[in-house]
Amino acid sequence: MAGGNRFRYGSWRGGPDPLAPPYDVRAAVDSVGAEVLAGGSLRDALRNLLRRGPEGRGGLDDLLARARRLRREALRRGDLDGAVTRSQALLDQALAAERDELRGRDDPEARFNEAVLDNLPRSTARAVEELSGYQWASDQARATYQQILDGLRRDVLEQRFSGLRDAMRDAADPAVQRQMAEMLRDLNDLLARHDRGEDTTDAFAEFMRRHGDLFPEKPANVDELVDALARRAAAGERLMRSLSANQREELARMMESALGPELANQMAQLTANLRSLRPDLSWDRAERVRGDQPLGYGEAAGALGEIADLDDLLDQLGQEHPGATLDDIDVESVQRNLGRDAADDVRRLRELERELRRQGWVSRGSDGLTLSPKALRRLGGTALRRIFSELESGRRGEHDLRSAGAAGEVTGASRPWEYGDEQPLDVVRTVARAVRRGGAGVPVTLAVEDFEVVETERRASTAVALCVDLSFSMISEGRWGPMKQTALALAHLIATRFPQDSLQIIGFGREAMPLSQQELAGVEPDLVQGTNLQHALKLAGRHLRRHPGAEPVVLVVTDGEPTAHLDPETGGGIFNWPPLRETIEATVAEVDQLTRYGATMNLFMLGEDPGLRRFVDAVARRSGGRVFTPELEDLGRYVVSDYLRTRRGRR
Repeated sequence: MAGGNRFRYGSWRGGPDPLAPPYDVRAAVDSVGAEVLAGGSLRDALRNLLRRGPEGRGGLDDLLARARRLRREALRRGDLDGAVTRSQALLDQALAAERDELRGRDDPEARFNEAVLDNLPRSTARAVEELSGYQWASDQARATYQQILDGLRRDVLEQRFSGLRDAMRDAADPAVQRQMAEMLRDLNDLLARHDRGEDTTDAFAEFMRRHGDLFPEKPANVDELVDALARRAAAGERLMRSLSANQREELARMMESALGPELANQMAQLTANLRSLRPDLSWDRAERVRGDQPLGYGEAAGALGEIADLDDLLDQLGQEHPGATLDDIDVESVQRNLGRDAADDVRRLRELERELRRQGWVSRGSDGLTLSPKALRRLGGTALRRIFSELESGRRGEHDLRSAGAAGEVTGASRPWEYGDEQPLDVVRTVARAVRRGGAGVPVTLAVEDFEVVETERRASTAVALCVDLSFSMISEGRWGPMKQTALALAHLIATRFPQDSLQIIGFGREAMPLSQQELAGVEPDLVQGTNLQHALKLAGRHLRRHPGAEPVVLVVTDGEPTAHLDPETGGGIFNWPPLRETIEATVAEVDQLTRYGATMNLFMLGEDPGLRRFVDAVARRSGGRVFTPELEDLGRYVVSDYLRTRRGRR
């Protein structure tokens, strides 16, 4: 403020623009498109956007790496058998103090007690059991022994009920134990009724009124209560499964001694109820936790609970299960385990996905995210701009011109040939003119003025069937990306510049199928062998005949000779290598049908397969079409140029 109410404004100099969005939606769409145009899977490209994160930061992969690192650290937290080893150390202290006290006494009872101590089982748990009725001579020994029971009882109950720390200050107090037993009875009754499907609304409210101070999470209903308790109970069960058989038996015996019959019974019933209500948790999973630091019961169960939380988080962040979405990720769990910045990253990714959907760039179906028509138009426009930039730069490649096909609808008339004409010759009238000029007899000598060409009338629209090879060799040889880019660019050109034209993209492997732009962008290679050009040409013919007033054009992009055809009886694809005679004949029959219909057929041959070369040369001669052999980077330029040349009538 510069005096009074006057203010001075200037450009922001405090770092990044605070009003700028945390992501660039169009840049995100373009990064997906670049991966698709390079031959990548649409599904993988969208998945990678979320995995890498916008601008390559803050994605799911970063969060996964952090969660895996924390899990590895938790697995090295310490020795799970710490509860037993600590109890063993306390027992040794108690016995040492008791023996010192007994050695100072000279009476038969002292000698008897020494004999009892000398004959205790080697098992810590069994020794603790047998000493439950022992009359300690040493006050220090009695207190140390009681510490074993009270400490384990406190650890078990605090692990299962996080709010019991204050209530369990005097775990040896019978009144406190009765309070715990009463709470457990009420809890088990509530959960049993809930498991039977009864309405527990009022019962839950009464339970929380009586015991709510023991549950700091303040659950709003029975399900939230079950969720909190079940995760801790499952961690305790995983602890038992992670110990050796001897360790498990020792800890179970000690827990029973510490809890007493009533509490132990109620705790077992609680575990059974929670297990019935939440069977999806990993109750029986064992972990190999190792470390030098002995862990008490609560610490060990806490470590296993943390590992279980991280396992759930890894599953959520992995997004591998069908129908997985970012909404499946528990942001609170992310913040609890990975920190607030990680939770913010998840929120940003969710916001990016929502914004992509809101602006109409992607849609979500049963198979996950997919590009919308709006995004495909942008993708096709990008591909087309690349191709036009190559056209304007004047790049040239090698191609073979076999013969010119029909340029339009035959009118039935002919005219003298002129320099530059590419219409088909009228052979009958050309020879007749030569005979009239030179007289009857053979050989007939042709002169330039004898040639006549068939007059054609340009059609107002074009029906184009673009047949693209989807066989596995296309991706193994790196031809998948250029093929997709070419088809998407041609589709965009026709949709925006020549909407009166009709394009059908037809993909063919062992069998052929019509493809929309969206299906083409998402199509993935199939390991099934077969190049069924016959089926593709059959579908191309159907498309052309649906547009009888349009100029028919068939463009074929392939890298292998036909190796499959449709079985006349079953309609399924029949594959064989080397190609069967029936395959070649069936394919040529479709070529002949298209030629008789007047379709122009141009073939774009990728690779240098000799069998394919012989086949496409024969097809070109038979159909009056052309064969092009472009380099991969020139494929789109050749196909688009050929289409434009067809529309201009310069064939």
